[in-house]
Amino acid sequence: MQSNLPNFHTFDPIVHDPVEVIPSIQSSLGGDHVDIKKVSPNSIDIQSLKDGIEPKMDPATLLYLAIIELDSSGARTEGIDSGPGKEKLGRFPYSDGNIVAYLLRYTRQKGDMSTLHELLYKLSDGLSEDNLGESGFRDGFGGLTLLGWLTRKEVSELQRAIRSGRWEILSEEPLDGGVDYAFRLLLAMLRAAQRRRCGILMRRHS
Repeated sequence: MQSNLPNFHTFDPIVHDPVEVIPSIQSSLGGDHVDIKKVSPNSIDIQSLKDGIEPKMDPATLLYLAIIELDSSGARTEGIDSGPGKEKLGRFPYSDGNIVAYLLRYTRQKGDMSTLHELLYKLSDGLSEDNLGESGFRDGFGGLTLLGWLTRKEVSELQRAIRSGRWEILSEEPLDGGVDYAFRLLLAMLRAAQRRRCGILMRRHS
């Protein structure tokens, strides 16, 4: 039975910039796993790859495994969206549940402010072929959908852009107080990422 609930979104801690890891993944897809094993020494799946043999994993799955924060045993660490606002952050009560898309749609930047929308857009769609310039790194096995990311530096930049107040809410916003609430949820998650000294990967679960 198909659910009528909007998609759920998660925000995962990452320790590598996807752009810097993609060349290693492309080599791995051809059977050369030396570089990707150096990138992710704690990933059991990546360390199990056999040189000269192409991986059974698709590019998006390899990217996810290579950049995600893992502990020394190879297990995923606690999510940065694990606080009390996780449900609303992951399934915002509007349209498809994408909190970042809601903010992009119902805010306008003021003056020369461009960072806010640039980083929100990168977080919500940076891994699409149009934006990344590479195909295959968005959709993976088992319904995996990687939307976009922020580096550790960009986490701080987005916080500053939100707090600057150099943006305004569009009059047609459908949810009373929705933008302010969404920014509060997002800021809490960004602060958690800053404390962890990590970047952020946004995923969608269909």
